[in-house]
Amino acid sequence: MTARRDEIAIIGAGLAGCLAACFLARRGYPVALYERRSDPRAGVAERGRSINLALSERGLDALRRIGLAEQVMTDALPMRGRMIHPVEGEQQFQSYSAAGDRAINSISRGALNNALLDEAAALPGVRIVFDHRLVGLDPTDGALSFETPQGPVAAKASVVLGADGAGSAVRGQLLAYGLLDESVDFLDYGYKELTIPPLGGDFALDEDALHIWPRGTSMMIALPNPDRSFTCTLFWPNEGAGSFASLTSPAEIERHFTEHYPDVVPLAPNLVDDYQHNPVGVLGTVRCTPWQVNGKVGLIGDAAHAIVPFYGQGANCAFEDVVELDRCLDECADDWLAALPLFQRRRQENAEAIATMALTNFVEMRDKVASPVFQTRRRVEHALERALPGRYVSQYELVSFSTTPYAQVRRRVRRQHRVLGAVVGGAALLLVGAIGAALSRGRRA
Repeated sequence: MTARRDEIAIIGAGLAGCLAACFLARRGYPVALYERRSDPRAGVAERGRSINLALSERGLDALRRIGLAEQVMTDALPMRGRMIHPVEGEQQFQSYSAAGDRAINSISRGALNNALLDEAAALPGVRIVFDHRLVGLDPTDGALSFETPQGPVAAKASVVLGADGAGSAVRGQLLAYGLLDESVDFLDYGYKELTIPPLGGDFALDEDALHIWPRGTSMMIALPNPDRSFTCTLFWPNEGAGSFASLTSPAEIERHFTEHYPDVVPLAPNLVDDYQHNPVGVLGTVRCTPWQVNGKVGLIGDAAHAIVPFYGQGANCAFEDVVELDRCLDECADDWLAALPLFQRRRQENAEAIATMALTNFVEMRDKVASPVFQTRRRVEHALERALPGRYVSQYELVSFSTTPYAQVRRRVRRQHRVLGAVVGGAALLLVGAIGAALSRGRRA
């Protein structure tokens, strides 16, 4: 068992790492939080790399446990549904919940990270060390090696937690030792951010929705910001027609947006500049196993199971990891040798479930939300939810507005879809029967 006086090292002072530092400090552990970047609270945000977060119930549940939810929500903007933007015609609002009263929350990743950094720094026993890039890790004794602007630095910890994201250096070290297996599945899509500034001092689009421009093989989304701007994210193929590679000149960019996103062009005066200078990010799913080695080194959040962002659950899932790890430490009396394997057993199936749902939701957002068939199915689902409260709940509500484990959500939704199929099929048979009866009456007339 790890004594309370033994220091825990967390690699990565992003969202998961800072939250884990808060939870562990409250358990009485001294924590060293190492970050390869400079202190983000003192710098300028990297251009085109925000991807606003959609904070929902799982993330809020974790923040409530450290008393930070109310503060974080002061700058959040609730989004109660999707606003669909067709190439032509009227926009259409699709509520996330049957009653229309539930919302996911648009929040700046940077602002949330800074709030968590401040919270961790204020706790006794937490020290945060910036500009430390992990270059060596001995998984047998917790010896750590860092590169810093001042030169090499050595450190040691009783337990090392890798919370350093999809490109985790901790995972890379374990892979180099042959202690885990890894797979990284990249999409043939990337992402790029644009900005819609305020219009006349107010939001240029409805601020209580997540805006989607579904275009079949590609899409754009937009989330509101407290300064009344919108952060837009293009999710486009990397190669081929209509891809990032195919558009380079200002004329090509303007022509493409005028054809495919005509309502955006007059609202985004810096569109061409943003497009040409903001980077293209990669999208992929990371899987590995095991997530821990001998109770000495563990992985949490994206370092263990990065997912694509199309369900808005990456940060929410990582926060839920921290809550589950804390629960495992409780049940194992702070014996990390028992707690880390238990954590993996409980979370791995759930991480795989949300990874699959996120990939499926990309197809839904990109291809299906504008479809009359999809819209009819959603209306039937909402009708069933109202008719059978608590008994029939849509997948979106279970994922975003509850803490039901992701794997349980998938199993429940499969059962519900069988019911939905029967209802829709039954309605179709009744309709066919009614049409047949009407035709028979017409023949007799």
